[in-house]
Amino acid sequence: MLINNKSSLIGLIFLSAFFLQFFLKLKWNWLFELQQQEMYKRWSGMVLALFIVFQWVLTLTRIIKKLRKHAISMQTIHKWLGAISPLVFYIHSMSLGYGYLLLLSYIFFSNTLLGYFNLDVIKNNSDLLFKGWMIAHVALSIIVTIMMVFHITIVFYYK
Repeated sequence: MLINNKSSLIGLIFLSAFFLQFFLKLKWNWLFELQQQEMYKRWSGMVLALFIVFQWVLTLTRIIKKLRKHAISMQTIHKWLGAISPLVFYIHSMSLGYGYLLLLSYIFFSNTLLGYFNLDVIKNNSDLLFKGWMIAHVALSIIVTIMMVFHITIVFYYK
């Protein structure tokens, strides 16, 4: 399948690059050293958290009547931010973590991948496919957000 949606193609490249570096154990030592520092973890985590929260703005533009006029432009921003999400994740952490962090990473990247195969890419006008895709994408987004809040709570509670 040829992907002619630029944000999806760039996103797949970033996602592939993330997993390539992860499985081949490639790393930039300077960034890895930064990621070991507590303040860097917190600030880069805050950037990643704000990034995830900002992705919910698309939902707001769809459900709040006054904001609906911005839904199309926000959808474009949403897709491009989704495209760079592996890069934002990589800046925060080069690894997937362990335990619940591993689960959070899997769900985050699964939802990211699902986003790349949105209906612009699939080119299918099936109402059933659209509803199924939307339910899955929103459900995974909710789970990621809940797990993110849990992660932030654990990080600050035990430090």
